[in-house]
Amino acid sequence: MDIKEILEKVKDGVMSPEAAESLLAAAPYEEMGFAKLDTNRELRQGFPEVVFCKGKADEYLTEIYKKLYEKNGKVLGTRADRHQAELVKNIFPEAEYDEISRVLILQKEKPELKGMVTVCCAGTADLYVAEECAKTAEFFGAGVSRVYDVGVSGIHRLFARLDDIRKANCVVAIAGMEGALASVIGGLVTNPVIAVPTSVGYGASFGGLSALLTMINSCANGVAVVNIDNGYGAGYMATQINRLALKNE
Repeated sequence: MDIKEILEKVKDGVMSPEAAESLLAAAPYEEMGFAKLDTNRELRQGFPEVVFCKGKADEYLTEIYKKLYEKNGKVLGTRADRHQAELVKNIFPEAEYDEISRVLILQKEKPELKGMVTVCCAGTADLYVAEECAKTAEFFGAGVSRVYDVGVSGIHRLFARLDDIRKANCVVAIAGMEGALASVIGGLVTNPVIAVPTSVGYGASFGGLSALLTMINSCANGVAVVNIDNGYGAGYMATQINRLALKNE
């Protein structure tokens, strides 16, 4: 039960002020012994807690999914492998797993998608990050336009989609190798641009460090950078920007 429900019950005379006070005074997290779930996060920040699946013990992962689903009616898990997906799907057959993004989603109903975030990536090898970003934004309620395989080695492919890109409330530019895509897009749009370096590339790319440094040193204005391969972080931030744009319409 969230705060709004509690207040409505007090207003309708279904719950006493004393009972409401007791509920509101309760710790705003769920103690599970091995984890403390931040069940109050959506009320506080507008987004529920997300599960980073990689490295979690099987029993811990399934118990976390059960509790978050019970509390929030939805769970987004990132960096899940096939084994972890099967564990969750054995309990919740309706759970959806995407092999490319490694995102594991469980939700009672899909959100209404509003606004627009455009996710651009330089090459097909970057899709695992791009899809993590896109699916995160969609889970949180943002409309998503995908513009893939538009790297600077064939920049005409990007120009063919510029009109669509410029309509978005936020653009995410994802690239490995030297990471130039973010600077190019940043110099062509009025929208905020979130740059995501990926670990795609040969030896001198240093696992994404080369792209990260290029993006941080971008001379284009309005470009912010998240960590290497952090599609989730970019999708989250893009959704925040999208929500602010919708408020101002």
